Amino acid sequence: MKFIFNSMKQALLIKLAPSKEQYGVLLETMHRFNDACNCIANIAYERKCANKIALQKLAYYDIREKYKLSAQLTIRAIAKVVEAYKRDKTIKPTFRPKGAIVYDQRILSWRSGLKAASILTLKGRQVIPTRIGEYQKARMDRVRGQADLIYRNNTFYLGVAADAPEPSQFDPVGGVLGVDLGIVNLAVDSDGENHSGEKIDKIRERKAELRTNLQKHGTKSAKHHLQKLSGKEKLFHRDVNHCVSKRLVAKAKDTGRAVALEDLEGIRSQVTVRKAQRSRHHSWTFRQLRSFIEYKAALSGVPIILVDPRGTSHTCPVCGHNEKGNRPSRNEFRCVRCGFAGPADHVAAINIAVRAAVNQPIVACGEAEAIHYWN
Repeated sequence: MKFIFNSMKQALLIKLAPSKEQYGVLLETMHRFNDACNCIANIAYERKCANKIALQKLAYYDIREKYKLSAQLTIRAIAKVVEAYKRDKTIKPTFRPKGAIVYDQRILSWRSGLKAASILTLKGRQVIPTRIGEYQKARMDRVRGQADLIYRNNTFYLGVAADAPEPSQFDPVGGVLGVDLGIVNLAVDSDGENHSGEKIDKIRERKAELRTNLQKHGTKSAKHHLQKLSGKEKLFHRDVNHCVSKRLVAKAKDTGRAVALEDLEGIRSQVTVRKAQRSRHHSWTFRQLRSFIEYKAALSGVPIILVDPRGTSHTCPVCGHNEKGNRPSRNEFRCVRCGFAGPADHVAAINIAVRAAVNQPIVACGEAEAIHYWN
């Protein structure tokens, strides 16, 4: 069993409002920067060099001369290549023309009380106005480290990380709220509240069918439509996951409980599914939902407990009998020994809560405790 008490950071996206001329300069800088990255990647791959200092000695002066980048932009390009190459040294990393540029404090600063950002480009420093909301303003005093210049949907943004305020921790005097994450039901807690994934499935299936039809046509209009669809499904998933995680953490905090989750690290590689179910399985946003629960819990001071998932779905919380036959179908749980029955995901959430509470492998929690969770 593991406890999670993370010091958290929040990602903030700051919209830039460049003039027409500044827009062109930023775009040209981004293209040149990523062209330089591709050139550096060739050197790194040919020399099998993943050391930043060694690669800098090999590429720095040639890149500055060829691409006319400033000293610090050249250093940032080398760092970006090294980071990408280290992830997989068997392939040569490639960079899109509009890939992000990582700016540090030497080449980016804030002006006029966050009303503008001074950004180094191919044509020197450009002071570019920002469009910043109250949410970002309240957190900008906690901005730390680097900023990413991002180009998305014909708009430039600065992505920054800010330290989250330290929450006041509390002792979970109310016990533990067990949460079972899944595909059909995104989350079911030990109180029996169910957050269904049916709506997400319908959206996913409709978008997949639409993408297939557009790809078959292959016309310019169809390709344009595909570009517009890009990212919309992910945004929908993200919104649903935010809502579900917010509700779960709020419930735990209001009732003075910790949140218990199964430790499902590596679930994608461990679980095999039929071909017809692969799309559904790989579009499952489990990792995102879990990360949302964890960071919202950290901000609220709610402890997160990760427990061993083995046996949670087919162990009886009343008599402790563990057998796959206890779960005759995906949605149904019925103990073959004592007859205890109920929705399978709810039973799994109860088992998760019990395991976190007793800090030991799942055993029978007794009829009284099972009834407490059940009711």
